[in-house]
Amino acid sequence: MQKFGNAKGKKAPRDCEVQRVFYKRDMALGMKALRWLTPDPNEDTEWNEILRNFGILPPKEEPKDEIEEMVLRLQKEAMVKPYEKMTLAQLKEAEDEFDEEDIKAIEIYREKRLQEWKALKKKQKFGELREISGNQYVNEVTNAEKDLWVVIHLYRSSVPMCLLVNQHLSLLARKFPETKFLKAIVNSCIEHYHDNCLPTIFVYKNGQIEGKFIGIIECGGINLKLEELEWKLSEVGAIQTDLEENPKKGIADMMVSSIRNISIYDSDSSNSDNDANVLPGPQGLSGEW
Repeated sequence: MQKFGNAKGKKAPRDCEVQRVFYKRDMALGMKALRWLTPDPNEDTEWNEILRNFGILPPKEEPKDEIEEMVLRLQKEAMVKPYEKMTLAQLKEAEDEFDEEDIKAIEIYREKRLQEWKALKKKQKFGELREISGNQYVNEVTNAEKDLWVVIHLYRSSVPMCLLVNQHLSLLARKFPETKFLKAIVNSCIEHYHDNCLPTIFVYKNGQIEGKFIGIIECGGINLKLEELEWKLSEVGAIQTDLEENPKKGIADMMVSSIRNISIYDSDSSNSDNDANVLPGPQGLSGEW
């Protein structure tokens, strides 16, 4: 058995160094064993508390209090500039409470909010199909503000197609609030206007008629769809539609194709009739009988 000492019982320096190495190794192994025995350092046990007192385990993580989290959130919100939550009127009232740097920022912010408000106000200017009388026609239509598109429908309630057009225009007015949509009973605007000319839709801009649809056929027929009327108004420029092509294009192509086929059939029939009158003559020569 090897001895770690000299004759007088004193440990040699090398022996002390070896013992320190073994001690560190044993402590490391002990720490690993303790960690293996305590998989959850935050578990509230007496053994974990002892290990924390000796510094073997880190301090227990305290659960965040809901009130504390709310306070932190409020502090974070308080860091936001107060004027960013104010209306234009509130900014005007509180402008004396800000320093020079804030005032410059407020001016930029106020201008931005003002432009946003003007854009929203302009976009939401109309948004409904409004009824007018004949004596309002000049002011509401002919003398409307510059560069404003005005769509007016002259109608009679006794004409079913007029009721359909009014229904479609009401929906389009909500979809395109930047365009003024109006309707007026035709008798209040034009005397002795014939029913054959109804519905009548006029499209104005800067006092000039930019488009007109007079009668059932020009307005799209008795089965007029909302999208078809939207397309008609977009073609004259009254609205900016998101439709990519004429909804009636397929029907129009079919009609053109049918007309073309009828024309070809009529041509072939005519040629056949002519051939029927040309019969074989003597000696195989053709002659007309």
